[in-house]
Amino acid sequence: MKQPIDIGVLFSRSGSYDRLGEACREGAMGAIEAVNADPARRIRFRVAERDPAGRIEAYAPLCADLLVTDGVRHVVGCITSWSRKDVIPVLEKHGGLLWYPAPYEGFEANEHVVYLNAAPNQHLVPLVAHVAARYGRDAFLVGSNYIWGWEMNRIARDLVADAGGEVRGERYLALGDTDVGRLVAEIRATAPDFVLNNLIGPSAYAFYEAYAALGREDERFRPERRPIVSCNLTEAELPSIAPFGDGHLSSLPFVHDGAPGPGSSFEAAAHAAVTVLADAIEAAGTDEPSAVRRAMGAGIRETALGPIRVDPLTQHAALPVRIARVRGSRFEVLEESRGRVEPDPYLSHYDPTATFRPSLRLVK
Repeated sequence: MKQPIDIGVLFSRSGSYDRLGEACREGAMGAIEAVNADPARRIRFRVAERDPAGRIEAYAPLCADLLVTDGVRHVVGCITSWSRKDVIPVLEKHGGLLWYPAPYEGFEANEHVVYLNAAPNQHLVPLVAHVAARYGRDAFLVGSNYIWGWEMNRIARDLVADAGGEVRGERYLALGDTDVGRLVAEIRATAPDFVLNNLIGPSAYAFYEAYAALGREDERFRPERRPIVSCNLTEAELPSIAPFGDGHLSSLPFVHDGAPGPGSSFEAAAHAAVTVLADAIEAAGTDEPSAVRRAMGAGIRETALGPIRVDPLTQHAALPVRIARVRGSRFEVLEESRGRVEPDPYLSHYDPTATFRPSLRLVK
């Protein structure tokens, strides 16, 4: 008989980022089904699920409900950094562990969170290095008015300066706001070399559409000359920006190649979270969080993201890095790392000289 293990699932299926929530939920549920169907597994998961419906104030009480009422010790969930930070005090109080599948802005390492998607050295740093070398070093920064947008743009300001460029503008929209006319007008007036997009959900979709209209009117703003670049755009949202996303760039650890399995990096990271959790519970012989934390960092885990390793010190995953261009409903990979990139959530090992090697010119 397999040992039953209770697991919590906490993703929004409606609201501003419903496509991302659905992708993560599909990944988690698919992995749970795979674990339960695998005759070699010694455990099976019993799911307790809550849906915050995109309401930030719902995450903490629903997480508490999972931990207290349902008795789960592990929760796969949250998309936004806002929601992640709201549930951390609940996890600390009740001794739970959050398995977080979204890319995030870094500068955090909490023992109650396992970070299964990319940190800044695995998405933003390589992305800015890629575009600075190919399109130019001056940027315009846009973002949703919350933690992800603020912090990603804060890091980007430093990266652009390190590259020898200039930030020509920085603007924010409230979550869900689709009035992007002012953003596009300022971008046209300042003509940056690229636009870093940290908008989410409908704000991002409206922005891609408006930028495509600008490109039709003024060829200087076509994606092959001045692209929009992102660290959170995956296949899950490409239908929402088609055909306006074509030619723009994203940095992500997983690109769907048409094979069966997860269809986006959000889905793949949630699937990987459940796989690593199952492996660690079996290795530890218990789902007690401290024992699971010790077990999860031992060796390479085969997951939907490929072979990955969880750093036992920071509880972040070592991941591949890919820079990809939107081509219809899929991505074309332009550049990828050689193997896994170790997590560096605080950018303590970031070297601007190595990242932005200065071009040399012949002088007399």
